[in-house]
Amino acid sequence: MSSVPEKLAVLADAAKYDVSCSSSGAPKRDSRDRKGIGSTTGMGICHSYTPDGRCVSLLKILLTNFCVYDCAYCINRRSSNVQRARFTVEEVVDLTLQFYKRNYIEGLFLSSGIIQSADYTMEELVRVARSLREVHGFRGYIHLKTIPEASPELIADAGRYADRLSINIELPTEAGLKRFAPEKRTGSIRGTMAGLRLRIEEAREEKAATPKAPRFAPAGQSTQMIVGADETNDASILDTSSTLYASYALKRVYYSAFSPIPDASSALPPKAPPLQRENRLYQADWLMRYYGFSAGEIIEGADGGMLDLAIDPKLAWALRNRERFPVDINKADREVLLRVPGLGTRTVDRIIASRRDRTLRFDDLARLKASMRKARPFIVTPDYRPTMLLDRSALRDLFAPPPEQLGLFA
Repeated sequence: MSSVPEKLAVLADAAKYDVSCSSSGAPKRDSRDRKGIGSTTGMGICHSYTPDGRCVSLLKILLTNFCVYDCAYCINRRSSNVQRARFTVEEVVDLTLQFYKRNYIEGLFLSSGIIQSADYTMEELVRVARSLREVHGFRGYIHLKTIPEASPELIADAGRYADRLSINIELPTEAGLKRFAPEKRTGSIRGTMAGLRLRIEEAREEKAATPKAPRFAPAGQSTQMIVGADETNDASILDTSSTLYASYALKRVYYSAFSPIPDASSALPPKAPPLQRENRLYQADWLMRYYGFSAGEIIEGADGGMLDLAIDPKLAWALRNRERFPVDINKADREVLLRVPGLGTRTVDRIIASRRDRTLRFDDLARLKASMRKARPFIVTPDYRPTMLLDRSALRDLFAPPPEQLGLFA
């Protein structure tokens, strides 16, 4: 396959299975150094959002979908009968620059199948980033997929040129990885994550002491795990995520619902898990990172260690802990307010700021952007108190969608 558009069609489609693509945490760049915010959708282009709300578009492609590994769950595995393609380093650089100049993108997300060896593939990825930065002065966002088995020197080079690095943990448990990807090693993956954490922290300390010190992956590292390829329940998945955040200071753990692939192993499930399961895991992950919940709290009491698909995990927790409610909006501290269904972090901060000057009443909460439908049974204000304390099952039925609507997500 020699045509660049043909390669792009194959390698952009192959990249869609990697969801760990976000520019969250990337430093702002001076508007004089770019031509504008890209928002055009197209082949191989995905949208991500920075913490300040900016929408950025990234060219999301694989360097190649050839691979020496034979991971059972991967469409690009060695034994897969798919159309193969491979970009040259120069072709990826040229595509990135041309898309950027046309205002289609603000950056590049580049991953790859493993060809020849981990070091050879990692060196090719680094060559792309080095050429963009040093030869062409590219100041857009770059996210590189890191190969755990690659040499520390190559990974260090990648961190010098990329804004973010990511290493996919692949599956939530070591047993699952051994079963479906026996050529990969949990120890190698986690060892590389640990090394990245140390390098990132050292670079930040050097930058704080010497502003001109070289940077290293300033937007941190992330990972992805596949959900539903094995029997691992949500409790184990969240426990793994909690450990990853604590041990390696990850910016994000991404959850990718298993997608059935052609000529799949009989050990894999015949159909994908409900998409709502992936959504609930992201909501639970959000509670761990921003709301002060532990993985154990979120999943405690859940049926079979699985999150409730019908209601969000924060509401499910509140229903399992009805004795903690209702809470007084004007007296509860921030940690307590964050556990009230319908109150997000920004709303809680607005409540705390507003009640310094006056007593908040029920109507004030709606003006502060609270979701009153969810919050109503769990709060008290001077002019409002829940008229009846509904039991857990009644409240769940009140908020759960009808079975036929939930079925749309199955």
